Amino acid sequence: MINIYEASVLNLLPPNLQSDPDMIAASKAVDNEFLLIVNEVRNCILLPNLDLLPSDVVDLLAWQMHVDFYDNTLDLDVKRQLVRNSNKWHKQKGTPQAVEELISTVFDSGQVNEWFNYGGEPYTFQVITTNESVTIDRAEQFIRALNSVKNERSWLDKVVIEIGDEMNLYLAAIVHTGDFITISEVT
Repeated sequence: MINIYEASVLNLLPPNLQSDPDMIAASKAVDNEFLLIVNEVRNCILLPNLDLLPSDVVDLLAWQMHVDFYDNTLDLDVKRQLVRNSNKWHKQKGTPQAVEELISTVFDSGQVNEWFNYGGEPYTFQVITTNESVTIDRAEQFIRALNSVKNERSWLDKVVIEIGDEMNLYLAAIVHTGDFITISEVT
């Protein structure tokens, strides 16, 4: 099999033309330009090589693919993940799954709890996350991210931030059993 990145135009010709002196001369004349073009094609294969692309190219891809929630200040790995999942999220838009996946990608963790699961008003939901930075620092960014994928009729009721820590818990217990016997003198 011919490797396209190392091939000569002469190798691509049918066998009856490979021995023609005019075709040999013509193929040698265009070989260098052909290899330049073939090597530039590697730069056109963007999505499979997303992890190798620089930040500015990922930004342009995000614009081209209409990534709803995108911020140039995000970490490069997060940007790549947003671009990679963009088509899938466009298909899932308006579902709790889309909200959960977006929150998990941008804010590391998140879960959607719908109104019928926690006794809230109809068409409301709450987001449960363990990421402490969702509070004041990134509140606007968080709301924009939610609004970009949630359905229009649903409203965010509240954001629950669960903070946990591993702590030592010491318990002690004692059980004492016994009988009381009263001895009295009988006369």
